[in-house]
Amino acid sequence: MLSLLIYGLIHSVILAFYALGFSLVYGISGVANFAHGGLYILSGYVAWCLMNYLGLPLLVSLPITVAITGIIGFLLYWGLLLRVRGIVLAEVVVTFAAGIAILEFLSWLGLYGFYYNIPVFVRGGIEIGNVAVDYQRLIVLGTGVVLAILLWLFVHHTRIGLAFRGIAQNERTALSLGIETDWIGALSVAFGSALVALASVMILPMGVLEANVGYEVLIYAVAVCILGGLESILGMAVASFIIGYGQIFVARYIGSDWMVIVPLAAIVLILAVRPSGLLGKFKEIEERV
Repeated sequence: MLSLLIYGLIHSVILAFYALGFSLVYGISGVANFAHGGLYILSGYVAWCLMNYLGLPLLVSLPITVAITGIIGFLLYWGLLLRVRGIVLAEVVVTFAAGIAILEFLSWLGLYGFYYNIPVFVRGGIEIGNVAVDYQRLIVLGTGVVLAILLWLFVHHTRIGLAFRGIAQNERTALSLGIETDWIGALSVAFGSALVALASVMILPMGVLEANVGYEVLIYAVAVCILGGLESILGMAVASFIIGYGQIFVARYIGSDWMVIVPLAAIVLILAVRPSGLLGKFKEIEERV
């Protein structure tokens, strides 16, 4: 039971890492960035190239990777999204196509197997009770808590963060107050891309760097955000714990092959019962018709 609690907690934080950038971008700009999974794997490949081609240490490669991916997200907005801004279906198609293009390009480069890997920050682990936990998972857990605190401070106590909140609450009012919505939208995509890059370099050392993993990350991010509410960071956090512990429970008592069913079932159930998500803004039926 203790192992279920510990690894469920860690897995839930990992899912929150997957979804945080996606949820932030949608909550601020209303853009569902389906290039999320592609940016996740691209970040890992950038970090790998910095370490293996340029010989940079891991802790130096990490901030550079986050900055590069943030810039890519910024360019994605100005180069593609700005042309179709406000057309929801077009935004989905453009970002999804960009994500697939990134993943297929990396597959063409041969990004699979164990040749491409990112080393763990610290080797070894400890025992909590009678449960062995490696240091990398503990680092991910601690980083998740610190990141949540820093994000709250950023959103509530910085000019850009307050502008983010203004756009999220009412874009037209924010525009009338002199907030440039396109710049804030571009910054939100850049910020969300930087967050997914941070998730990549933190989580990929515990797995493999393969292009196909990008599709899994996108599914998890979308499932967590839909369950919690696309515009709700708190809802995203709650949903990550529901799906995270659900997957660990299923893996323990049914089988690991059934873990992927949990997020898909969560999407179907929440859309049938409460389409706006657990903590999303509920719309009456007449508003949706």
